This record gives sequence, C-alpha cells and structure tokens, in this order.
Amino acid sequence: MHLLPSAHVDSFARDHLPPAPTWPELRFDLPELHYPDRLNCGAELLDATIARLGADRPCLRLEDGTVWSYDRLRAQTDRIARVLVEDLGVVPGHRVLLRGATTPWLVACWLAVMKVGAVAVTVLAAQRRTELATMIEIAEVGHALCDARALDELAAVDAPGLRTVAYGGSADDDLLALAAAKSDAPFPAVPTSADDVALIAFTSGTTGRPKGCMHFHRDVLAIADTFSAHVLRPSPDDVFTGTPPLGFTFGLGGLVIFPLRVGASALLLEQPSPTALPAVIERHRVSVLFTAPTAYRVLLDQAGDADLSSLRRCVSAGENLPAATWEAFHARTGLPLINGIGSTELLHIFVSAADAEARPGVTGFPVPGFRARVVDPATGAEVPDGTPGLLAVQGPTGCRYLDDPRQAVYVHDGWNLTGDTYVRDPDGRFRYQARADDMIISAGYNIAGPEVEEALLRHPEVREAAVIGVPDEKRGQVVKAFVVLAEGVPADEGTAKALQDFVKSTISAYKYPRQVEFRASLPRTPTGKLQRFRLRSEDL
Repeated sequence: MHLLPSAHVDSFARDHLPPAPTWPELRFDLPELHYPDRLNCGAELLDATIARLGADRPCLRLEDGTVWSYDRLRAQTDRIARVLVEDLGVVPGHRVLLRGATTPWLVACWLAVMKVGAVAVTVLAAQRRTELATMIEIAEVGHALCDARALDELAAVDAPGLRTVAYGGSADDDLLALAAAKSDAPFPAVPTSADDVALIAFTSGTTGRPKGCMHFHRDVLAIADTFSAHVLRPSPDDVFTGTPPLGFTFGLGGLVIFPLRVGASALLLEQPSPTALPAVIERHRVSVLFTAPTAYRVLLDQAGDADLSSLRRCVSAGENLPAATWEAFHARTGLPLINGIGSTELLHIFVSAADAEARPGVTGFPVPGFRARVVDPATGAEVPDGTPGLLAVQGPTGCRYLDDPRQAVYVHDGWNLTGDTYVRDPDGRFRYQARADDMIISAGYNIAGPEVEEALLRHPEVREAAVIGVPDEKRGQVVKAFVVLAEGVPADEGTAKALQDFVKSTISAYKYPRQVEFRASLPRTPTGKLQRFRLRSEDL
C-alpha cells in the first residue's frame, strides 16, 4: 500500500502501522470514497458542514434543553485547538488521550485533536488505571484531556511524561479556563494526509491485551459515506441520540460523525440509561436512535404510553439482535430495526439492512462500499450458501493494529476475519450464528474472559479462577466465574459479593462476574492448561 506524504511531525503512528503485506485489501468502489490527498476529517465534519448549511443550526443538545449551535461548537473547538498547540505543545502526530462522559466538551476536544493533526486515543470513562496504563504504554500517549470528574483513575496511572489537563473543574489551569482566554478567530486546520492516522481505538482480544486499531482521516469520513449515507440515510433535520459512549466507535459514529456529516443534531446523554429512553425520545423528539439489543428490550418494557412517533431510524449493534426483540419493537412502533454488525477494526457497521430489506433474525447485506463472504476457518476458501463459516469482509476501512502480531490473525488473504460465525442465505443475506472465540458479549459490551480472571486472581482469597459467558435472556450473555478459594475462606454469598466488588474496583465495572460458582478445583489438561470448554459444556 502506497501512502501519501504525511503531515505528522511525530511519525510514531505511521512508523507503527503493520507491514503492508499484512493489510487487508482496501476497496474504494463508490465515487464518494475518492477523497482529496489532503484531508482533515475534523475540518470536513465541522467547517465544511457549516460552509454548506450555515453556522446557526442546532448541533449538540443536552437533556436540560441547552443547545449548542454549529457556530458555538466551532468556536469552542478552535479555542481548545489553540490550547493544544500554544499551551501544551501538541504537534501533528502526537497522541492525545480523551476521557470523559458524553458531553459537548468531549466532542469539542475530539474535533480539536483532529484539527491540530494529532491522534485521538479514545477511552471509556469507566476504564480503570490498569487498563489505562496499558493503552497509554502501547500508544506512547504524551497528552490527555480528561473530564475533571473522571480524573482520579487517570491521575493514578504511573505514566512518566504524560501531561494531563482536566476540563470542567475549578483549577486555574483547567482546559476550559485556558480556552476562554484564547482568540475566537478561526483555527486553520492542519492539512493532514487523507491516510494520516487520526484515531487509535482500543479493543480487547481474548487474551485481554488491548489492541490499538489505527484509522485514517479518510476512514472517519468513509463510515459516514457508506453505512450512514446508504443505509441510515439521515437528513439535516434529524435528532440523533443513543447510549453507547464516545469511547466506543459505535457511539463516536452514531453521535458525532454521522450527524455532523449531514448537518443534523445529536442529543448527548451524559448518564445514558435504557430505562430513561422512552421519556427522552418523547421529550426531545428523537428521530435516530443508536443502542444495543438489550437496551431495546428494556425500552419496550418501560415504554408504556410514551409517544415514540418521532423515531424513524433505530440502529441495533454491539451484539446479535434476537428475532423476538426485532418483532416486538416492530409491533410497538411499526419500525423495522436496523440490525448491524461492525467492529473496532473496521471502525463501524459493514453488514446491515433497513426498511423493506430488514428481516427479523438476519443481519442483512454488505453495506454499499463493502463486500462480504463466508469462509472455511481452516482453508479460507468461500463456503456454499447455507454453510456456517467465518465472516470475511473487505471495504474502504480495515484492520491495522498498532504494532501487534495479532494482525496476522485478523487479516487473512486480504480479508478481515471478524471472528464471527455466519451463514449466507441463498438471497444474499447474512445470518449470525455465534462468536468464534472466547469473547463474552454482554449487553453490547465485549468482555475478555481472561481479563476478568486476572482481576479475580489479584484478590488474596482467590487461588484459581476461570471465566466464561453463559446465556442470559436480557443481556445475551453474562460473565460467570468459577473460583477456587484459599483454604479457610467461606464459599458463601458474602465472599461472592466481595469478589464481585473487587473486580468492579479493578477493571471496568461492567465486566464483573454476575454469577460466581465456587469449586474445589478447575478442569485442566495434564500440562496444567485450563479447559474452559468443559465448564461451558457443564453449564449448558
């Protein structure tokens, strides 16, 4: 793959791209995917949209009724960009970690990082110091912008050289105070290359070691110009909202990239709760909703007499969408849910269907701009329709891990192998079967079992631990831990609760084991390797 000349002064990101022969084949079959050589996605999403549609349009909405116009977002973005350059010494190519709740300030920080030509490293506000330390180490992060309310865990990370600036606090050097003192003149965006790295999004594999997925400026626009433009088909009058945080690429696309690309607005839920969605939709006349299947089930349970008539596009992703949920939502609203499968490696959704093409229990067709097939796990050869195999995908985006040997696992013969088992029906629709690895998918969150095991093993009363996913009606799967306790420790509910609380304090709280079973021993091979498959078979 020939790369255009980079605008990055700090060449770390480009230097750590995987070797070109290990990349997937990238396809730019749609005319709109042919971008200019010099492209800054922040300027395209904000400045170019304003130039087309005007600056006074509503852009970001809050639950209390506050509305940021496009002009206000641009002014705040440009002031923060000046702080990054003038006060923090950020140069194109520097990695800047972003951590906080879903607020307009986090959106402005992300856009500012784009406009100065730096690389955004988006993380979850829920992630703990051990997780943050690993990501900071892998990406060699030098700067962080963090919501003052989420500062404690980041401040506890032992990361020499990391410069952290809080926003929304009372300190004299708070980012917002520094930004307020800056000129309100437009900030000229750095003319980055279309294939300069703009974003490093982390995902956890089955080993629990995070993988940094590197995405270019053109990739950010490509997901808007494929899935959003051809499947979602939003208009400037749409009001987007959803529950995924911006640290997930599902949330970043649905709440920032897609609405800004067409000049629409997004309602930002700082503490998103599926139980609150019916009232939020009714009060703010939401028309486009992004959330996980679990949340749609909760929404239906809580909807009552709520007026959901403003909805016109509802996207489900993050885990498999059960046919029963699709059918119940359709019966309540008359809307066919837009099911989709995406991945952090490809940035967003690549197989989906909407309107008359949507079917319960089926994911859909390849999104325009992508192509997909089902292959034999052993040979990589395409299998006949109706035969289960691994889902393989190609398109304008693709897996590029940051200096990680697992690149060779995800990409094979130029195809992205998502780790999902699928069947292609004779009509060309793709139907989900199961995950092909040990990842636990619970309420839209990907949870690596070994990571939970490692957290449990840090507790002094735990001798051994094994974690699997078990079926759950509401969440799809939940985490179940099998624990061998130290001698003399009672195997009772009090100990189980203590271990659950310990995991919540060690890693992201959503990863804690909702079920704990105590065992005298765990099944192992003669060489001592844990046999999780035996635990799964026992728990069926």
